Amino acid sequence: MKRQRKKTKNQINLNPLFLVPLALIKIGQISLFLLSLPLLLIKKLSKFKLPKLKRPKFKLLKVYLQKIRKYRIAISKFKKQRLTTIIKVQSVLIICLLFAALYSYFLLRLAVQLPSPELLSVAPRPLTTQILDRNGKLLFQFYEGQNRQPVDMHTLPKYLINATIAIEDKNFYSHLGFDIEGIIRAIKVDFSGDRIEGGSTITQQLIKNTLLTPDKTFKRKIKELILAFWAERIYSKDEILQMYLNEAPYGGPSWGIEAASQTYFGKSAKDLSLGEATFLAGLPVAPTEYSPFGIHPEKGKERQKEVLRRMIEDDYLTIDQAKSALAEKLQFKSQSIDIKAPHFVMYVRSLLSSKYGERVVSQGGLKVITTLDLNLQEMAQNIVTKDVAELSALNVGNGAAMISDSKNGQILAMVGSKDYFEQGSGNYNIALAIRQPGSSIKPVTYATGFMQGYSPATILLDTPISFPQVSGKPYTPVNYDGRFHGPTTIRTALGSSYNIPAVKMLAVVGLPNMIKTATDMGITTFTNPENYGLSLTLGGGGVRLIDMMTVYGTFASNGTKHNSQAILTVYDSNGNTLEDNRHQDGKQVLSQDVAYLISNILSDPVARTPAFGPHSLLEIQGHTVAVKTGTSDDKKDNWVFGYTPEYVVGTWVGNNDNSPMNPILTSGITGATPIWHDIMAQLLINRPNLAFSRPPGIIDTVVGGRHDIGIIGVTPKSAIALNKTTKKEDLTNNKEIITNSDQSSSFPIDPNKVVQ
Repeated sequence: MKRQRKKTKNQINLNPLFLVPLALIKIGQISLFLLSLPLLLIKKLSKFKLPKLKRPKFKLLKVYLQKIRKYRIAISKFKKQRLTTIIKVQSVLIICLLFAALYSYFLLRLAVQLPSPELLSVAPRPLTTQILDRNGKLLFQFYEGQNRQPVDMHTLPKYLINATIAIEDKNFYSHLGFDIEGIIRAIKVDFSGDRIEGGSTITQQLIKNTLLTPDKTFKRKIKELILAFWAERIYSKDEILQMYLNEAPYGGPSWGIEAASQTYFGKSAKDLSLGEATFLAGLPVAPTEYSPFGIHPEKGKERQKEVLRRMIEDDYLTIDQAKSALAEKLQFKSQSIDIKAPHFVMYVRSLLSSKYGERVVSQGGLKVITTLDLNLQEMAQNIVTKDVAELSALNVGNGAAMISDSKNGQILAMVGSKDYFEQGSGNYNIALAIRQPGSSIKPVTYATGFMQGYSPATILLDTPISFPQVSGKPYTPVNYDGRFHGPTTIRTALGSSYNIPAVKMLAVVGLPNMIKTATDMGITTFTNPENYGLSLTLGGGGVRLIDMMTVYGTFASNGTKHNSQAILTVYDSNGNTLEDNRHQDGKQVLSQDVAYLISNILSDPVARTPAFGPHSLLEIQGHTVAVKTGTSDDKKDNWVFGYTPEYVVGTWVGNNDNSPMNPILTSGITGATPIWHDIMAQLLINRPNLAFSRPPGIIDTVVGGRHDIGIIGVTPKSAIALNKTTKKEDLTNNKEIITNSDQSSSFPIDPNKVVQ
């Protein structure tokens, strides 16, 4: 540990960062002047020539002149060689001095803009940040300057100090402010893809949190490195570590370890247990992401595990001590704050923090106008809370809902759970969690099929089938009702959500093509195609509710994708506009024709009648609404997504811990459907019935005797073949047999039965 050197006023003012560059510039100027003199002399000497002598007429003089001539040639060669060497040496010196001068100029310019590290001991003036809904109603305001309680580092538990050093800066007591080894290690870890690791030291983080803006630029990083080096010449290591512990962001209103300890555990930092200390030590790198009260509370425990692993590696803990700390049940202090739309506000905060940094968001005096409509938010929250309570008998523990504008993707309501303040995991935001979508992903598969030339009237065989797999065990899909429905049009197969036709459709269009369509439409979680099989069309890959809202919003807006948007405008404390997202252009990812085919099927009550009956909660009286349900095979997730040209509504029910709901839960009758129906019905009260606009490329067609719609100029493809065979029943009669068949199954045609 470095001893603190006594500082004097002169030592502080005569800063080497200013004196050294100035001295280098002066040295460069003098050197260039001095070097120019010998160059001029050499140039003059190179033009000097010996006078010519008349040749004498006697032999001795002739010999003498020959020797003189040889000496002249030798001298000339020597002069040339010497001149070349001198020029080379002086050229290198000039280039080096020029580089030094430019480098000094760069440092001087940079140094003029640098704040003094002495400001580390001066507390900043906090300003209030306001989060407002689209109509100017206050949702929440961050005023966090008061909750800062400085603490003497020597009163803290040793394992808290060790945990902080282990996870943030293992070489803290040996580096000069920046750690080359740490930077290289972070680059290697980041490129490996296993996890993300920062290369900044504790000193650099202190500088960034207190003196610099969070913008991720090369110029800011250079400032950070210089100031970190400078700060370590002024302060001792213990002083820097203490300032870091008192200034680091721990999430919410908690700046500094003492405030964080009081906020999360209701106790002083000196009384923290090993489990509590290691949990808090992991927060500063991303306090919004790892906070137990944030949108991903489960990530805080994962971060704690990483802290303990680092402490074991650095010999601060034994494996048994780490296991004991990880097993400790953390009792977080309940949060009682006056906040409206809390899941949405925390989501907005995470977006702002990733862009502007924690300190700017919490103390920078921002004014943020969001897309939320507080009236719609409260309506949706009340419905989710009420309906989830009524589903408790079916082992349904939680519910979620979102409302967005079909025309632009703006989030009008985000209900992340039935009660944000519920003890345990009420703040767990289902809208951002990865869950199994069930059949709600099927429209993406059929949209891919329509892009390849299939049509709503195309026949698929709903018959037994098994697909071989690499594992050796065949994949055998079944329908939710346990029955097979024979030859079925895509219209009926999608409307009634039959599983086997959807799997066959995916087999026909190709898994990579379906994944590309899903990604283009807004799914961000299908990142490893090699991990998926044909079950993907039945919900075999996890998705997020917020992404699915983008997918169905793309159908609702005629194939134009608008990413889910939460922020309209952001203003700084002086009223300057930092962001203006009010007029965001979408991206056409599906043709209008393909999008309309999906909307037409999902809004067709006849197509869904075989599965849901002629009347169900999926219908909104007097309104044309496209709707699709989805339930995972294990009954862990139940969804409904529906839309009009104005609104998209998505709902979910299940349990945060992924425990299954009651098996009698039926998609379309119970679960998420009542929540969806109540929200959509409230949205459409006193609204005109708006049909989906029919593109000019859509025409009425007749395919195989079935009236339907298709895309002009596209001859519908068939996914099956007709096979004719002749069977001789007796000596006089032959009977012709016609069957539908695909690559894995066949079905006899009954001439007396009309296929829908």
